[in-house]
Amino acid sequence: MKEVKKNITVGGKDDQNPAPDNQAAINEGKEHFGHHCQICHGLDGQNTGVPFATQMSPPVADLKSGDIQAYTDGQLHWILVNGINPSGMPAWKGILEDDEMWKIVRYIRHLPDKGSLGTPEVFKEEAEEHKQMESGGTPQHHHHPAGSKPESKH
Repeated sequence: MKEVKKNITVGGKDDQNPAPDNQAAINEGKEHFGHHCQICHGLDGQNTGVPFATQMSPPVADLKSGDIQAYTDGQLHWILVNGINPSGMPAWKGILEDDEMWKIVRYIRHLPDKGSLGTPEVFKEEAEEHKQMESGGTPQHHHHPAGSKPESKH
Protein backbone atom coordinates (compact mmCIF):
# COMPACT_ATOMS: atom_id res chain seq x y z
CA MET A 1 0.00 0.00 0.00
CA LYS A 2 1.38 3.37 -0.96
CA GLU A 3 1.40 5.86 1.89
CA VAL A 4 0.25 9.36 1.06
CA LYS A 5 1.66 12.03 3.31
CA LYS A 6 -0.37 15.13 3.98
CA ASN A 7 0.66 18.09 6.01
CA ILE A 8 -1.74 19.41 8.58
CA THR A 9 -1.48 22.49 10.72
CA VAL A 10 -1.71 21.65 14.41
CA GLY A 11 -2.87 24.58 16.50
CA GLY A 12 -2.49 25.27 20.20
CA LYS A 13 1.31 25.55 20.20
CA ASP A 14 1.41 28.17 22.95
CA ASP A 15 -1.47 26.82 25.07
CA GLN A 16 -0.33 25.87 28.57
CA ASN A 17 -1.52 22.70 30.29
CA PRO A 18 -3.65 23.71 33.31
CA ALA A 19 -3.66 20.16 34.73
CA PRO A 20 -1.21 19.83 37.59
CA ASP A 21 1.96 17.93 36.75
CA ASN A 22 1.50 15.40 39.54
CA GLN A 23 0.82 11.69 39.92
CA ALA A 24 -2.92 12.17 40.57
CA ALA A 25 -3.41 14.01 37.24
CA ILE A 26 -1.26 11.44 35.41
CA ASN A 27 -3.32 8.60 36.91
CA GLU A 28 -6.59 10.28 35.90
CA GLY A 29 -5.18 10.78 32.40
CA LYS A 30 -4.21 7.11 32.28
CA GLU A 31 -7.75 6.12 33.28
CA HIS A 32 -9.32 8.26 30.54
CA PHE A 33 -6.71 7.01 28.05
CA GLY A 34 -7.69 3.45 28.96
CA HIS A 35 -11.35 4.16 28.27
CA HIS A 36 -10.98 6.13 25.05
CA CYS A 37 -7.54 5.78 23.46
CA GLN A 38 -6.17 2.29 24.12
CA ILE A 39 -8.32 0.64 21.45
CA CYS A 40 -6.04 2.23 18.81
CA HIS A 41 -2.89 3.18 20.72
CA GLY A 42 -2.64 0.21 23.11
CA LEU A 43 -2.42 0.46 26.88
CA ASP A 44 1.11 1.86 26.67
CA GLY A 45 0.41 4.42 23.93
CA GLN A 46 2.83 2.60 21.64
CA ASN A 47 0.34 0.34 19.82
CA THR A 48 1.34 -2.82 21.72
CA GLY A 49 -1.09 -5.62 20.84
CA VAL A 50 -3.18 -3.51 18.43
CA PRO A 51 -3.41 -5.73 15.33
CA PHE A 52 -4.42 -3.02 12.86
CA ALA A 53 -2.10 -0.21 14.03
CA THR A 54 0.40 -0.55 11.18
CA GLN A 55 -2.23 -1.41 8.57
CA MET A 56 -4.08 1.90 8.77
CA SER A 57 -3.19 4.72 6.44
CA PRO A 58 -1.60 6.62 7.99
CA PRO A 59 -0.47 4.10 10.63
CA VAL A 60 -1.62 4.70 14.20
CA ALA A 61 0.88 7.03 15.89
CA ASP A 62 3.29 5.71 18.51
CA LEU A 63 2.69 8.35 21.16
CA LYS A 64 6.11 7.89 22.77
CA SER A 65 7.93 8.54 19.48
CA GLY A 66 10.13 11.60 19.15
CA ASP A 67 7.79 13.09 16.54
CA ILE A 68 4.80 13.03 18.89
CA GLN A 69 6.73 13.97 22.02
CA ALA A 70 8.10 17.01 20.14
CA TYR A 71 4.61 18.54 20.11
CA THR A 72 3.86 21.00 22.89
CA ASP A 73 1.20 20.11 25.45
CA GLY A 74 -1.04 22.64 23.72
CA GLN A 75 -0.61 20.92 20.36
CA LEU A 76 -1.38 17.48 21.82
CA HIS A 77 -4.49 18.95 23.45
CA TRP A 78 -5.48 20.54 20.11
CA ILE A 79 -5.21 17.13 18.43
CA LEU A 80 -7.42 15.56 21.11
CA VAL A 81 -10.00 18.34 20.75
CA ASN A 82 -10.06 18.49 16.94
CA GLY A 83 -8.85 15.10 15.76
CA ILE A 84 -6.80 14.68 12.61
CA ASN A 85 -8.71 14.44 9.39
CA PRO A 86 -8.40 12.28 7.27
CA SER A 87 -6.65 9.91 9.69
CA GLY A 88 -8.52 7.70 12.13
CA MET A 89 -7.84 10.12 15.00
CA PRO A 90 -11.26 11.33 16.19
CA ALA A 91 -12.14 14.69 17.69
CA TRP A 92 -12.99 14.28 21.38
CA LYS A 93 -14.59 17.72 21.83
CA GLY A 94 -18.09 17.23 23.23
CA ILE A 95 -17.27 13.69 24.37
CA LEU A 96 -14.49 14.35 26.87
CA GLU A 97 -14.31 17.32 29.20
CA ASP A 98 -11.49 19.76 28.54
CA ASP A 99 -9.75 18.95 31.84
CA GLU A 100 -9.89 15.23 30.98
CA MET A 101 -8.10 15.88 27.69
CA TRP A 102 -5.41 17.92 29.45
CA LYS A 103 -4.89 15.02 31.88
CA ILE A 104 -4.56 12.61 28.96
CA VAL A 105 -1.78 14.89 27.71
CA ARG A 106 -0.11 14.51 31.14
CA TYR A 107 -0.31 10.73 30.77
CA ILE A 108 1.11 10.89 27.22
CA ARG A 109 4.13 12.71 28.68
CA HIS A 110 4.65 9.86 31.18
CA LEU A 111 3.97 6.76 29.07
CA PRO A 112 5.40 3.46 30.35
CA ASP A 113 7.96 1.33 28.51
CA LYS A 114 6.73 -0.32 25.32
CA GLY A 115 4.97 -3.60 26.03
CA SER A 116 5.08 -3.21 29.81
CA LEU A 117 1.27 -3.09 30.13
CA GLY A 118 0.58 -5.92 27.68
CA THR A 119 -2.17 -6.23 25.11
CA PRO A 120 -5.62 -4.65 25.59
CA GLU A 121 -8.13 -7.28 26.81
CA VAL A 122 -10.36 -6.91 23.75
CA PHE A 123 -7.51 -8.05 21.51
CA LYS A 124 -6.49 -10.88 23.86
CA GLU A 125 -10.01 -12.32 23.66
CA GLU A 126 -10.06 -11.98 19.88
CA ALA A 127 -6.64 -13.63 19.52
CA GLU A 128 -7.74 -16.54 21.72
CA GLU A 129 -10.90 -17.04 19.64
CA HIS A 130 -8.86 -17.10 16.41
CA LYS A 131 -6.39 -19.54 17.98
CA GLN A 132 -9.26 -21.87 18.95
CA MET A 133 -10.75 -21.71 15.46
CA GLU A 134 -7.39 -22.33 13.75
CA SER A 135 -6.92 -25.48 15.84
CA GLY A 136 -10.37 -26.77 14.82
CA GLY A 137 -12.17 -25.70 17.98
CA THR A 138 -15.21 -23.54 18.52
CA PRO A 139 -14.88 -20.20 20.30
CA GLN A 140 -16.57 -19.97 23.70
CA HIS A 141 -18.30 -16.70 22.78
CA HIS A 142 -18.53 -14.22 19.97
CA HIS A 143 -19.34 -10.56 19.59
CA HIS A 144 -21.90 -8.51 17.70
CA PRO A 145 -21.33 -4.81 17.09
CA ALA A 146 -23.14 -2.57 19.56
CA GLY A 147 -26.73 -2.03 18.51
CA SER A 148 -26.78 -4.84 15.95
CA LYS A 149 -28.87 -7.98 16.19
CA PRO A 150 -27.70 -11.44 15.18
CA GLU A 151 -29.21 -12.76 11.95
CA SER A 152 -30.21 -15.99 13.64
CA LYS A 153 -30.35 -17.39 17.15
CA HIS A 154 -27.23 -19.15 18.32
